[in-house]
Amino acid sequence: MTIDNTYTFKAIDQINTEERVARLFSRSIKKDSKMQALYLGLSMIDLTTLEGKDSKGKVKQLCYKASHLHDKHPGLPNVAAICVYPPMVPTAKKALEGTGINVASVATAFPSGMANIEAKLDEVKSVVGNGADEVDMVISRGKFLSGDYEYVSNEISQVKDVCGKAHLKVILETGELVTLDNVRLASDIAMNAGADFIKTSTGKISPAATPPVVLTMLEAIRDFQTKTGKKIGMKPAGGIGTAKQAIQYLIMIKETLGNDWLSPNLFRFGASSLANDILMQIMKQTTGQYQSKDYFSID
Repeated sequence: MTIDNTYTFKAIDQINTEERVARLFSRSIKKDSKMQALYLGLSMIDLTTLEGKDSKGKVKQLCYKASHLHDKHPGLPNVAAICVYPPMVPTAKKALEGTGINVASVATAFPSGMANIEAKLDEVKSVVGNGADEVDMVISRGKFLSGDYEYVSNEISQVKDVCGKAHLKVILETGELVTLDNVRLASDIAMNAGADFIKTSTGKISPAATPPVVLTMLEAIRDFQTKTGKKIGMKPAGGIGTAKQAIQYLIMIKETLGNDWLSPNLFRFGASSLANDILMQIMKQTTGQYQSKDYFSID
């Protein structure tokens, strides 16, 4: 089925998707592989602070955590990025200088997306000008749900054009898209319009990242890569708080997309609390004892 003579609608069998998720999540890995997965998962995290009470001090504290996850356990990888609101980009950029950790900024009237295109583009230009390495934009869900797919596509393309060298993550806000069919269609539109990553959620809407949604998006990425040869990244955000969940998603990635996506360059977790749980599991694997969550840095 083709929509507006441009976008191909791919119907998703929800029951079949849920069954595939159950099979993937039932798999286990060996102890040695588990430690590798924990380190990999840690390196894929985007530590995030997106609250109205954010301050320069809070952002500096988060940046310190990003590069000092556990000073008593040398050799731990850094997280992939720090994600902040636009006014905090200069603070994060300065605090992370020399660490190799990227600065990501939400933009385009996050989280609602309710602004005109000129205001959205000005915001993107501002964060890129202040040094953001990555831009996390939100799609216009109202336009999408009303069937104006051309508007959604054009908006993403225009944002991509002003990103320069910064990578563009396109947030679908899957909790508002209602169906897996819509998730698939929005994924396809975003990738065709220039997204470097597709991302489930803002973290402000429930449900956020769910396994069937993530699998649907991964399969869209797989089909896009088969068709175009281009590899698009994936970022589930919201609702992922444990090392066990992270490992389940890593298994899903490997089975769906292959080893190339087992890298922060093509996969991220938008889940700040996940870092503490992964650190706890690493300590358990290393010492045989659990540390309390308070033993690690707290956001």
